[in-house]
Amino acid sequence: MWGSSLGHSNVTATMSTPMQRFSATEIMHILIAYAVLTFDFWLIVSGINFFAGGQSANMFGVSFTIMGAIPVAAAVTATGFVSHEMAHKFEAQRMGLWAEFRMYPQWLVLSIIFSFIGFLFAAPGATFVGGWGSKKEAGLTSIAGPLLNLGWAALFLGMMGFILGFHLRFWNWEYIAAVFFTVAIVNMFFAVFNLIPFGPLDGKKVYNWDKRIWVVSFIAAVAVYIFFAYIIQITI
Repeated sequence: MWGSSLGHSNVTATMSTPMQRFSATEIMHILIAYAVLTFDFWLIVSGINFFAGGQSANMFGVSFTIMGAIPVAAAVTATGFVSHEMAHKFEAQRMGLWAEFRMYPQWLVLSIIFSFIGFLFAAPGATFVGGWGSKKEAGLTSIAGPLLNLGWAALFLGMMGFILGFHLRFWNWEYIAAVFFTVAIVNMFFAVFNLIPFGPLDGKKVYNWDKRIWVVSFIAAVAVYIFFAYIIQITI
């Protein structure tokens, strides 16, 4: 997750069958957390915060306007947050476990405050899982989120590379390439961060389950992040 990790619940799978994908409460929590984090990221990218002083983020010479920052924020939050949490949820459900997302209201309030000063405090909540009984179940559920973030990063970097590599010059291509890059690099960062084997982060549970899998996944995530950061640096 973004700054938090899977919560372990004493709720057993019998309270909500694995085929019951979403409850009304969970949907409400997801939508609220998504809206708040999208607003947070918009504040940062658009430059509407005290730290930026009105200077919006600049990618490939493209400065995101107040309106232009909205799609970026929405895409980053949808891929980096919603899909990450759903990866945890569906992997847990695949193993027959109860799993639902719950927001942390106090952390969402803090995230808004921090965003106004230019810092993304992304800890919206956690996917709570009930019924797991082994380190393997915890590890598989935990690693699903960061791996999906890496998948999104690869996809959006590939689309950006396609635009730049083939010198495509369609309408607003600079802006679209900048959006793709931003979504990719943020997802890549989230993958690396969440794989850190510390505290409540996903990496801790993966490390406790299988140290070899953690080493391979963490080194791969860091290597990909550094590689693409270097490629972008020498390209732009």
